[in-house]
Amino acid sequence: METIYSVTGMTCQHCVNAVTEELRGLDGVSGVRVDLPTGSVTVTSVRPLDPAAVRAAVDEAGYAVAA
Repeated sequence: METIYSVTGMTCQHCVNAVTEELRGLDGVSGVRVDLPTGSVTVTSVRPLDPAAVRAAVDEAGYAVAA
């Protein structure tokens, strides 16, 4: 299953790497694709993810999921 999130605050490849690393650490995540220019993050997972867990992971990386 794929879910697309809008993440604010990313400006460089370091940002992409930080968000990708945190999201890949979530249980069930099998892939993460980040489109830096749009702030779009596509997360592939084996089951639906808890939105609070996704927000917490992105927050841990230093960014925010847009409302």
